[in-house]
Amino acid sequence: MDIFEKCGAYTAANDARKSGLYPYFIPLTNNEGPEARIGDHHLIMIGSNNYLGLTMHPKVRQAALDAVKTYGTSCTGSRFLNGTLEMHLELERRLAEWVGKERALVFSTGYQVNVGTISSLVARDDFVITDKDDHASIVDGCRLSFGTMKRFPHNDMSGLERVLASLPEKGGRLVIVDGVYSMGGDIAPLPQLIEVCKQYGARLMVDDAHSIGILGGGRGTAAEFGVTKDVDLIMGTFSKSFASLGGFIAGDDCVIDYIQHHARSLIFSASIPPANAAAAMAALEVMHEEPERVARLNEIGAFMRRRYRELGFNIGITETPIIPVVIGEDIKALQFWKALFDNGVYTNVVLPPAVPQNMTLLRTSYMATHTDEQLEKVLSVFEKVGKALGVI
Repeated sequence: MDIFEKCGAYTAANDARKSGLYPYFIPLTNNEGPEARIGDHHLIMIGSNNYLGLTMHPKVRQAALDAVKTYGTSCTGSRFLNGTLEMHLELERRLAEWVGKERALVFSTGYQVNVGTISSLVARDDFVITDKDDHASIVDGCRLSFGTMKRFPHNDMSGLERVLASLPEKGGRLVIVDGVYSMGGDIAPLPQLIEVCKQYGARLMVDDAHSIGILGGGRGTAAEFGVTKDVDLIMGTFSKSFASLGGFIAGDDCVIDYIQHHARSLIFSASIPPANAAAAMAALEVMHEEPERVARLNEIGAFMRRRYRELGFNIGITETPIIPVVIGEDIKALQFWKALFDNGVYTNVVLPPAVPQNMTLLRTSYMATHTDEQLEKVLSVFEKVGKALGVI
């Protein structure tokens, strides 16, 4: 059998393109925070993870420009060899302080953080236990480790306890959850998770990719619950609230030192470019200096959740500015997405297997820089399309 045979047989994407309902890889002409432009078509952007609206912040943009002028466009080497700048170390110091841990380690992408951290820590005879809704990068990190992966039902503490109780005494145990779940917008119950982990001698890692900049005054889920000292590892990414690209893991000094010398995705990848490191550091400074952005973001989230529910939309159990609008049928969801797009609203449609069958949804997410006028326009379009398609 020709290994490329499957490629010719794959027609789903082309079928969607021909029908005019293909929602992916759309090239943006411009993307200025809460607004986007595709050719001459202007849209309100509610499909971005630019939660604090910092991609267009003058301080963040200038920091990136200054870094290119000083250091050039790349370090052309891994952190392990010639790719560590003093800027990287300063960023790590500030990040560790921000999330309340002894030390942090910066990777080139958030995906690499999870893949490298998990695969380096979880060895043969160890167990890694994940929430079934954890991000794909966590799943891939588990697959690349030599340990055994177990899963428990989403946010189900009794399910987690059953898994941990079934494990043999031999071997380490690492429980990994998302702080905020990227599709549902709901929050991991860290106090209960910590209680179960301590009972069974398991360590806890929290992926705060969608939590930093939103919860705990911007410091993440552990800070939101006041349990930072009881969370062993905190992961974050720069591609969302930090308006850049990259990521980090933070924890005890000896653990981070071990990861630094064993994570293959760090050792065998070029380091984060100077412009990205500088932008992330400037974004962190803005979080310190402008806490009102976090407050505004959460006000917007609460407002939009209330209004969607009043209109009759199913938005699940979200507690954050990530608001899924559940449509159900795949075709109807694609039609809804296209109608929104044509009416000047850009969002994301999420199809199975990323969500369960008959749970296709529109993933909407909001920024601190959205205006009240923009939000009312979004709600007006959603109401019009929802009624036209019989969703509400």
